[in-house]
Parts: sequence; C-alpha cells; structure tokens
Amino acid sequence: MASMAQWGWPAVRALRLWGAGGERAWARRPRIAGRGTPISSAGVSSVFGSGGGSKKEKLFLQDIAELIRARACQRVVVMVGAGISTPSGIPDFRSPGTGFYSSFQHSDVPYPEAIFELSFFLHNPRPFCTWAKEMYPGNYRPNIIHYFLRLLHDKGLLLRLYTQNIDGLERECFHCDQLRLGISPSAVSGIPGSKLVEAHGSFASATCTVCRRTSPVEDFWAAVMGDRVPSCAVCTGVVKPDVVFFGEALPQRFLLHVVDFPTADLLLILGTSLQVEPFASLSEAVRSSVPRLFMNQEAVGPLSWRPRSRDVLQLGDLVDSVERLVELLGWSQELKDLVQRETGKLSGQDR
Repeated sequence: MASMAQWGWPAVRALRLWGAGGERAWARRPRIAGRGTPISSAGVSSVFGSGGGSKKEKLFLQDIAELIRARACQRVVVMVGAGISTPSGIPDFRSPGTGFYSSFQHSDVPYPEAIFELSFFLHNPRPFCTWAKEMYPGNYRPNIIHYFLRLLHDKGLLLRLYTQNIDGLERECFHCDQLRLGISPSAVSGIPGSKLVEAHGSFASATCTVCRRTSPVEDFWAAVMGDRVPSCAVCTGVVKPDVVFFGEALPQRFLLHVVDFPTADLLLILGTSLQVEPFASLSEAVRSSVPRLFMNQEAVGPLSWRPRSRDVLQLGDLVDSVERLVELLGWSQELKDLVQRETGKLSGQDR
C-alpha cells in the first residue's frame, strides 16, 4: 500500500482519514445507513474525526462525498445495471409491470427470456431482431447518470466501470451520433474502452454463429432495420451481435475483476437488481474495509440480506440520488456544463 506521502494529502487530513495507526479511520467504524437516512454534516465529522471522541456509528452519503472530495478514494470501481438507462427511456428487464420480461409479447416466443437463449435464437432469430431494432444506436441518449460516470473518469477517479447493460450508452457519453453514422464504436469518446467492462457484451460488434468470423456491425444494423435476419457474407450463417446470451461465456475482459476489486478503495453500485451471476457476486469482491455505496429503488442482493458495516444504501429515484451525491461533491455546475456541452453537440448533429 502506498505511503501517505505518495498520496500527497495534507498531513492533518491524512491523519484524520487514516488514523494514527495507519488504518483508515473510516475502516475501523462499523456503520450502515438505511432507507430514508437523513444527510447531515455530523456524518462528515465521524469520518474525518473530531479528536477521537465521536460516537457516530453510521456512514452517510455525505461521508462518501467527503472521502471523494479529499481524494481518500481514488480507485473507484462502479457496477451498473439497467436502472441507469431507464431515465433514457429504456425499460429494465425485471420491474413488475414495466420491465421487459413483463411487457414483451411475441407470438413466436414461449417466454420473454427465450429471445436471449442461444438455442432459441439459432432456431428463430426474428424475435430478437425485432427487439434489437428498438436498440438502434441513436434511439436513446445518455442521461445525467452516464454523464456523472464520465465526470468520475475525467477527474481521474474511475478505476473501472462494470456494466450489465448492452445499450452502449456508457461508451456513448457523447458523440453517440458517430455510431448512427456508421463510425466504429472505438472512435466514440465517452468512457474509454480501457475503463469499461461490458460484462454482458454489446451491440458494438457482431459475429457469425456458424463460421465465427467477425461481421461488420453496420451490416448487422442494415439487416435489422430492414426487417431482415442478418446473415454472414461468407457462409450465409446467422449473424449475432456480441451480446452475451444465457449460458454463454462472458467476455475475457470480465476477468479484470480479479485485479480491480481487491485494489478498489470505493465501490459504487447503481441501478442493478444484483440477480444475474456472476456479475452480482462482484459486489462482494472488494475488501471488507472498503465502503460500498448502493443506489437503487430498493435494497436487493447481498447488500440487503448480508450488509457490511461500511455500506451506504441510498434508496429511491436513481437520478435524484445521483444528483444529491453530485451536489455534495460540489460538482453540480461541472456536470451541468458537461451535459449541456455534449447534448448540444448531439442536437447540432441532428439538425
């Protein structure tokens, strides 16, 4: 572990954060905040200490903000799910009544999950292609949550972003019009590929299911938008986007978690039900001393039934929660400027 001098903190703040014994002060205090927990400045003093006499036991959202502001957390790992894209208009999968699995109806599909099963896709790819048509790049735009993640990266705090989403909005934090114009997704200047792990794949590339050759993603979209089944130009096999279907192996980049999570000093978990493995288990992979901030509509997964002492559960509307954190960080104007600048570019391209 790097010395305090290497981090370059002011000596007083470093002592308050780490404690005289070298262990981070907040790592020694068992605290958890639940639903409806108020944000107060008292939480900050419990993190930074006030002469060692604080009896504060809970960690609040403001404490997380102060740790970030003081750069006590500089290796932030983020896990996100479908909940961060619902403000962009994309339904999640599992919400009762509104989720994709509740609302999807197709006469050729025995149950909604079947369109993401490889065996069914090979038998009948048309239902998946019908759904994929709705996911065409440019149909949806990044929202304030995506831009918050971009700001984390811009400030040099993001170690890695792990996403379950296949919509590509994380990598499209601006210039999503480039994809719509057929430019390679590698040219999109959102979250850099080196910082992104798309655990369930994406529509950014496509592969023939027969000869396994890479197929131009532009050809895939041309077929889908023309209501045709994408086919390989070499062997005429069905072309599938590199989205991970049920039972398929995850991308090799997913193995980065072996390095990332043990070295993280803060874990943010946003908008995921933590039901799909092995992604869900990553929430348990950080050290027990590392704070975990979970933002979601409701408490789910291990953070619900086996919470740790340094967990913060910020429950309710995800946009409201992110905006509250941004306010506590003092980044509101920066985020507003970023959103206006990048959405302005997209709007100008649409004209």
